[in-house]
Amino acid sequence: MLIPEVAPSRAAIVALARAWLGTPYHHQASERGAGVDCIGLVRGIYRALYGCEPAPLPGYSRDWSEVSGDEALLHAASSHLVGIDPPRARPGDVLVFRYRARHVAKHAGILASATDGESLLRRSAGRHDPAAAAPTFIHAAEGAPVAEVPLSPWWQRRIAGAFSFPGVID
Repeated sequence: MLIPEVAPSRAAIVALARAWLGTPYHHQASERGAGVDCIGLVRGIYRALYGCEPAPLPGYSRDWSEVSGDEALLHAASSHLVGIDPPRARPGDVLVFRYRARHVAKHAGILASATDGESLLRRSAGRHDPAAAAPTFIHAAEGAPVAEVPLSPWWQRRIAGAFSFPGVID
């Protein structure tokens, strides 16, 4: 796991993620403005922070890991990022999702804002205030450009893991 010479701030990570907004979806790509998938978005931010790829990336199909049941995305995130308890995720952290229960995690995004300005703790602890601003995350989804969208209850129920970039500061 790399530790940068200059520790990245959460605000800087969110700004880096927002710089990708509008980049078209392209499977297995990671080039801001040209094309990106969800893994490519996280890889692009990692490259901007540390100056290198986290690891060589093997080719992957759209249905990767479904047959084997291998949690490749969670394993890769654990190898290069710092695992955290999902309810404690803060802006700038990586969220990994399962599209369906009992299936492998296959999607990732960057938490851009949180319900209480600090973490997802309020919502996950059942103290959701409907008047509070919904948390948002930035992600690349097939058929759409990179977007910042609400981290709705649908997405929150699908969080399989949360990770911080190494050396991140508040």
